[in-house]
Amino acid sequence: MSTSAVPLRMVEVSGAEALWLLEGSALGRLVYPQREQTVLRPGRHTWEFGRLVVRTPAPSAAVPTAATYHVDELRAATGIGWTVTVAGPVDVITDPDEAAHYQRTLAGWTHGPHDTLLRLHPKTVTGFRLTRAEA
Repeated sequence: MSTSAVPLRMVEVSGAEALWLLEGSALGRLVYPQREQTVLRPGRHTWEFGRLVVRTPAPSAAVPTAATYHVDELRAATGIGWTVTVAGPVDVITDPDEAAHYQRTLAGWTHGPHDTLLRLHPKTVTGFRLTRAEA
C-alpha cells in the first residue's frame, strides 16, 4: 500500500508538549490582520522566560497589539508531523540592548524598517500531531 493511501489522524497534544515542539524549532509564520486581509510573514523565534521572541520582516507599525504565530513540521511524503499555534498580545522590542541581543541570535531576512523584533505573550497554545491511523 502506498504511503498516500495510509489513513492519517490528528491528535491534540498538551500545552506542555506543544511548547516543547515549538522550542525545538526555529522557523514559523507570524499571522495578523492588516487592512481587512490576513498577512503572513516568516519568522525566526526563540522561547525565553515564558514568552516567544520573533524576528520577522514586517514593518513594526503594521503589527497589531495581538497576533498569532504558527510553527509546523510536516513530512511531505507521508503527511506525518506536528503543528503548533500560539496567540496573544504582542509588543515590539525597542530597547537597543535587548534588540541587539536578538539581532545577533536570530538571523533575519532583511535589515532596516522591515526587520522587526516582537515579544508575543501567549494566551493560547494549541498543538496537534499528525500520525498514521491505527489499523
